[in-house]
Amino acid sequence: MRKFETLLLLSPELSAENREGILNALTAVIEREGGALVEADHWGMRDLAYPVRKLMRGYYVRLEYNAPAPLVAELERNIRITDGIFKFVTVKLANEEAGEVA
Repeated sequence: MRKFETLLLLSPELSAENREGILNALTAVIEREGGALVEADHWGMRDLAYPVRKLMRGYYVRLEYNAPAPLVAELERNIRITDGIFKFVTVKLANEEAGEVA
């Protein structure tokens, strides 16, 4: 399995319960598809450099997980259809034991 990182930008209008519900649903997708969540890092509310969908603030969350490659496509599909997430990016992290560069 490879290590991936997904950075999510959630709407600032979401309540804490709604944010946790979205993150629990995404964690369930990762586990259902054979992956394992390593870390969910909440960066909190931040100002944006430019307006995105007429919003100037957003709530950032970084998900780090081990997963087979097909899982990423399924996770991103779920992110696209989830209300409240308006930007995301996924990157493959370097494999440290093999010295591989992502």
